[in-house]
Amino acid sequence: MPPSQRRAHLEASALEVMRERGMAATTKEIAAHAGVAEGTIFRVFDCKEDLLNSALRDAFNPGPLIEKLHQIDLRQSLRERLIQAVTLLQERVITLFDLMHAVGLVHPPEVHGDDAEAAHAQHQAVEASLESLIAADAAELRIPAAELVQLVRLLTFSGSNSHITRGETLAPTFIVDTLLDGTRKATSC
Repeated sequence: MPPSQRRAHLEASALEVMRERGMAATTKEIAAHAGVAEGTIFRVFDCKEDLLNSALRDAFNPGPLIEKLHQIDLRQSLRERLIQAVTLLQERVITLFDLMHAVGLVHPPEVHGDDAEAAHAQHQAVEASLESLIAADAAELRIPAAELVQLVRLLTFSGSNSHITRGETLAPTFIVDTLLDGTRKATSC
């Protein structure tokens, strides 16, 4: 296995073990999950903390989300495109909340310097991907596409947090319908 694939495999295995054991995950458990000898970890990472921190940074990388957003078929209706986007966002948010809870984080890992610039660029790439899903129908909206993206992200984030929703995660269709149609009943003129 090439070094980059080995590293990614170890990080993915570490994340799976961390979801169950938190930061108490051992290199022995991670190696067993990865199907490698424990010494393999130390040929790739200097220590357990390096592996766990690298795995956490990788978990927060929105690259896979951006790729999935780009795969949404733009020929679908705005509602259908947004439902798929919210579903993807919600899966990511719930997965990250669960991971953060397992490892005892109250916020994403801190990033500094070049990593902070890269994180900001990735955040903008997510927003741009979402805006591209809305662009063809932007003229139908009462607000700019960027504002709708912000509302989608806010309602998805809060509607996916079990502490805020009292354990009842908001359905993607409800989030999209609320944002596109509001909450008032239709009135006859």
